Amino acid sequence: MTISLSRTFKSTLFAAIAALTFSSVSSIANAADNYVAGKDYRVITKPGPLDKPSQIEVREFFWYGCPHCFRLDPFVTQWLKTKPADVNFVRTPAAMNPVWEQNARGFYAVDLLGKQTEAIHHALFTTIHDPLNPKQIFDQASLASFYGSQGIDVNKFNGLYNSFAVSGKIAESKKLAMQYQLEGVPALVVDGKYVVSGENGDALKVVNFLIEKERKAGAVKK
Repeated sequence: MTISLSRTFKSTLFAAIAALTFSSVSSIANAADNYVAGKDYRVITKPGPLDKPSQIEVREFFWYGCPHCFRLDPFVTQWLKTKPADVNFVRTPAAMNPVWEQNARGFYAVDLLGKQTEAIHHALFTTIHDPLNPKQIFDQASLASFYGSQGIDVNKFNGLYNSFAVSGKIAESKKLAMQYQLEGVPALVVDGKYVVSGENGDALKVVNFLIEKERKAGAVKK
């Protein structure tokens, strides 16, 4: 009788553990898929153009003076370390008002010089948001001084700052922001179809979900 009860108990226990495990795994899977349009991300009415149509695009709109963008930046940096090969990441400095445009012009001037690196990008963010000694780097003169300290040729930088090439990039940034109906930053746009907002790792989780959604839908062209 004792052996029989023990076996019965063990069988019941194992069955309960298995059921609990399956339930837990299912809950985790469901949680991962529980991102809802209109709540966790916004669907864009008219999808925007992609830099590389053969890849899934993640485009980040930001402003260097934005504290929310500054807080999101480390999470984006970490995400980039494991970014899938079929994903193209694009940084787009927002130019939605005259002050933001100054930083966007600086970004594109450095980019056209072939000097836009992760190190310089992070350095500008950190310098502006230094808790002990924050700097106001929001005009051509202060930007030229900062980028000069990073080894950028100031004369070449100033020569490009208001150039036709940079102005074209600014126009494109403004056009995309209007098309995506952005009201602020940071904003992560996935494949020109979805807008994700947030300032921590949760935003990147939604981005990953949408990347997989696009991948399953056959967004990547073979």
